[in-house]
Amino acid sequence: MSLRQMEYFVTVVQEASFTRAADALHVTQPALSHQIKALERSVGGALLERLPRGVRLTPMGRAFLPHAELAVRSAAQARRAARATVGAEGGELHVAALHSIAVGALPDVFARWRTAHPRVLLRLHEYATAEALEEAVQRGTADLAVGPEPTGRPGTVVPVGEEELVLVVPFDDRFAGRTTVTLPELADRPWIRCAMEPVVHGERFLDWACGKAGFRPRTAVWTEHTSTAVRMAAAGVGVCTAPAHIVRGAVGEDCVVLTPDPAWKRPLAVYARVPPTGAAAAFVDLLRAAWPALSTPGPYEDCALSALPAT
Repeated sequence: MSLRQMEYFVTVVQEASFTRAADALHVTQPALSHQIKALERSVGGALLERLPRGVRLTPMGRAFLPHAELAVRSAAQARRAARATVGAEGGELHVAALHSIAVGALPDVFARWRTAHPRVLLRLHEYATAEALEEAVQRGTADLAVGPEPTGRPGTVVPVGEEELVLVVPFDDRFAGRTTVTLPELADRPWIRCAMEPVVHGERFLDWACGKAGFRPRTAVWTEHTSTAVRMAAAGVGVCTAPAHIVRGAVGEDCVVLTPDPAWKRPLAVYARVPPTGAAAAFVDLLRAAWPALSTPGPYEDCALSALPAT
């Protein structure tokens, strides 16, 4: 069994076709078929079922696939790490992040990176939930991940800053002249909810927070993305919660931002399966310098947070 054979197998599965996989790998179809058959002999059974139009995994193939994918990705990471030891002056860096962080906080960081290291290609992988982000790191999809501190502690975890959750209302809102508001003051308001909303103690965050304030939020609209929820709130559809960097960075100052009293914050970290070196270490240093310093934790950090799957 060789790494090349596993790479061929993964590509066939991804392309669902020997012909397309051969084109993607720049090999002949007979050569590809020969390597897959050799791999199947090595593992002791068929991994793929050849169909008149395409292929599908056998039960043995389904069991083998995640391990093959991890091996192929780990090999790619190993090559990048080896090249990175000569400094952050070539190659590429794969960064995974929550969608809200990628949209709201990373553009400025990436711009600074491109100025300092123009020869390093950045590849951004975006995820809707913290769980999906952690899983991607475990699968070897990216060299680094940026998001809430991981629950599984995958390896190296470096605190880089904090995420503040704010409330968004339109300019003509009755609270528009204020900077802070308590949740009980919003008990009669409709809310814009988002599928990316975190979960606290088994409840969606807003349900949990409003419940502690003595009421249940009345949902007006459900959205898939936080940026959409902010736009809806700015238009006057209802109140929404969103990370401050989404509102002030990606969406812009076309709405009123209110800080809940007490404030909601949670620490963010950059983490990886192995200690960052070379380009990865330089990116961590830049991220820590660019992000606001960690402050005293508030009620948001004290919660056991996990991400609500996007639907």
